[in-house]
Amino acid sequence: MDEREPRTPLRRLRIPRWAEQEPSWRDASPTLIRAAADRAAARPSGGWFVLAGSREVRADRAYGRIVAGREVVAWRDTAGGVHAGPGACPHLGAALCDAPVHGDALVCRWHGMSLGPGGRPGWPSLPAFDDGVLTWVRLDDALPDGEAPTERPLLGPRPPRAGSFDAVATAFGRCEPTDVIANRLDPWHGSWLHPYSFATLRVLSAPPVDCPSAEDRFLVEVSFKVAGPFGVPVRAEFSCPDPRTVTMEIVDGEGTGSVVETHATPLRPGPDGAARTAVIEAVVAYSGRRGFARATTVARALRPLVASTASRLWRDDIAYAERRYALRSGR
Repeated sequence: MDEREPRTPLRRLRIPRWAEQEPSWRDASPTLIRAAADRAAARPSGGWFVLAGSREVRADRAYGRIVAGREVVAWRDTAGGVHAGPGACPHLGAALCDAPVHGDALVCRWHGMSLGPGGRPGWPSLPAFDDGVLTWVRLDDALPDGEAPTERPLLGPRPPRAGSFDAVATAFGRCEPTDVIANRLDPWHGSWLHPYSFATLRVLSAPPVDCPSAEDRFLVEVSFKVAGPFGVPVRAEFSCPDPRTVTMEIVDGEGTGSVVETHATPLRPGPDGAARTAVIEAVVAYSGRRGFARATTVARALRPLVASTASRLWRDDIAYAERRYALRSGR
């Protein structure tokens, strides 16, 4: 038997016409999807929220975002460590989202107040964490009653850092985080809503409504389109390590160990009073193929392409999440 590595992971796929696919609505039970989203919402978060991709937080100026209704800024010190604090200067309330960094501290543009990693009276620093792909901030006052903060975020599975490639894309929706999570916990919509990306998609197993935590995952067989009739078939698992994250991990096939993490960070209501959510999606790709190492050397050029693909998917998925929110909230 020839066990040599195939020259290419591409396979010629049998792609049915869109309207001739096997309908999935019978299996996509609203009760099952709702139960999976509710179980995710009940998981602990440790108080952590994804703020941005790691590369977005720099050492020359602050990065600002609204997180759970609070203005937050983050920056890096001279050693590359990440820090975070409130987004308003304690002097007269100036916005710090565009504050320059001098040494290890932010400098307010209005009157030059220096705000360092240790904070100062009226401006307490916030716990921050960089996992190498994403930057997180911990908001202890956003913790549900009875839940304790954790030292670091509760991460799901990821491939080895060595030899991995990552890219991060962000989208915004008029919805709540639970609507984003429910979208991801409905894998049945894949080849119907995204026929340009998925040639076929079959849910092999789904967790029952009363699923125990250890078995709470979806197993999916899916073929990703690459060009024409060619694509890459894999098996993937969907699981939720925290209440605002869904991780899709390839467990069999090309790129085993690779993950797509979908993080939903609540912002604050818009002028219309409707909720707003940032969807921050991280693709962490990995392959044991010899040629994959060459791809990591041109990561800077590849990242915009990967982010563009993710953004196209989220144009449709945001519409799904926003529609779910509108129906649920009556807006």
